[in-house]
Amino acid sequence: MEYKKVIDKLTSKGIFYTDLKLDRVKLALEKLENPQDLLKYIHVAGTNGKGSTCTMMASILQEAGYKVGLYTSPHIFEYTERIKINGQEISKDDFIQLFEEINSLNIQLTEFEILTVMMFLYFKRNNVEIVVLETGMGGRFDATNVIKENLCSIITQIDLDHTDRLGKTKDDIAFEKAGIIKQNCPIITSMGYEAIRDKADEVNAMLLFSSPYVPQLFVESLALKGLHQIENLALVLTAINYLFKDIDEATIQRGLMKVKNPCRFEYFPEKNLIIDASHNPNGIKALRDNLDYYFPNSKRRFVFGCLKTKDYPKMMSLLFQEGDEVYLNSFDYPDACSYQDLKENCPVPSKQYTGQELTGDKLNVVCGSFYMISSLGI
Repeated sequence: MEYKKVIDKLTSKGIFYTDLKLDRVKLALEKLENPQDLLKYIHVAGTNGKGSTCTMMASILQEAGYKVGLYTSPHIFEYTERIKINGQEISKDDFIQLFEEINSLNIQLTEFEILTVMMFLYFKRNNVEIVVLETGMGGRFDATNVIKENLCSIITQIDLDHTDRLGKTKDDIAFEKAGIIKQNCPIITSMGYEAIRDKADEVNAMLLFSSPYVPQLFVESLALKGLHQIENLALVLTAINYLFKDIDEATIQRGLMKVKNPCRFEYFPEKNLIIDASHNPNGIKALRDNLDYYFPNSKRRFVFGCLKTKDYPKMMSLLFQEGDEVYLNSFDYPDACSYQDLKENCPVPSKQYTGQELTGDKLNVVCGSFYMISSLGI
């Protein structure tokens, strides 16, 4: 089967079912002899920052000599971006072979469930030593949560996102994220949500809080820019210091210098362009703070698009200020906001994006959705 046909089949499966359960994934993995039980994990959940946290962790561990599997979502351009070993994406040939193997089980899995089963198989067959495992959505019923234990769980920033499925309050969402905490396995976070404390107590998990202070040498070494990355870095350093006491400062620095995580406050100087995939109010607030800190005197031109399932009125109210040049973009993706949806809720004057507006006379900022960024092909 050709790669394109595999992707067509994969995307036809639907992103998720209404019933959030792990039974389907467990059944598929059982038929495949439970490869997930033979791997070691650092499991990361959260609303914002989990992708960056995972890539930092993987880069440091790789620099320390481990064979590291990294599972993240969503992708920007290709599904193969989601499954990596030591920074190398799974090949399209391996992707096709694993999809066909799982599809032949005749179990009705969703798109994310199939990808997760593929990941477990791929990492097991390639003798990965440590898997840095990012949840897709939530935690308690996330397909990645079929694992029985981990080296540690990490919970990053929590905000209101996917409220139709995870709950209407941050406490509700914290309860879902806390579902990744495992019996007798440590949990690292920066927040004191009661749901996280209660779950840690219930399963006898050591609860570790990251320090708000991060040594300047690590901040300066980190290739990812953005004030919010310091909190993510603090979580990573807490985990490294607890689990891998033999990894020295120089190794950590080299690992941080090599971190790559596209579309997280990513700056392209030749185009005077920032691409940022923040897609909820907390992430957008971080983007605005970063713009004010790193580019305080720059006139700004925004291209913004979003999904209807997000709180786009609040996102735009946090992001735009009088004097900003704002272009709104409707893109080809299910649930993408129409231009009219965005226009009616935009707090400043705006126009429709045509694809011709990104010139170098102002700081260009493309933001609001992973899916819009991939559709623009910048």
